[in-house]
Amino acid sequence: MVEALRTAANFELDLVEVSPKAEPPVCRIMDYGKFKYQQQKKTHDAKKKQAVVHLKEVKMRPKTEAHDFQFKVRHIERFLKEGNKTKVTVVFRGRELAHPEMGRNMLIRIIEEAKEWAKVEQDPKFEGRNCVMILSPLQAQKQP
Repeated sequence: MVEALRTAANFELDLVEVSPKAEPPVCRIMDYGKFKYQQQKKTHDAKKKQAVVHLKEVKMRPKTEAHDFQFKVRHIERFLKEGNKTKVTVVFRGRELAHPEMGRNMLIRIIEEAKEWAKVEQDPKFEGRNCVMILSPLQAQKQP
């Protein structure tokens, strides 16, 4: 051990204990500061390459007209093709709550139109005055 320390000092490097429980203990002569820097770089690069999935939200009303509906569906398609999950919410106000099937039917129409590029992650369900579902993209990677 003393000889190893002397050798490391001669080369102006550090003596790093790799496996202390081995018999005899395993040590390595290296520049420890450089090693730590390289490890930090690796973790930073790994974080850079990881894909971040956001949850985008599109809100509608049960009486949304055809053109506005298609406009919202194109937004949903764009979000999904970017690789993001999409939360579709139908908001009910006042007497609209008397016809919850209108909102459910609207979400079912969205599922039908989006079946080529989306899958249903959470089926349509009521949460208070809202009917909510979550769509996720079919393929995991982003398209340019």
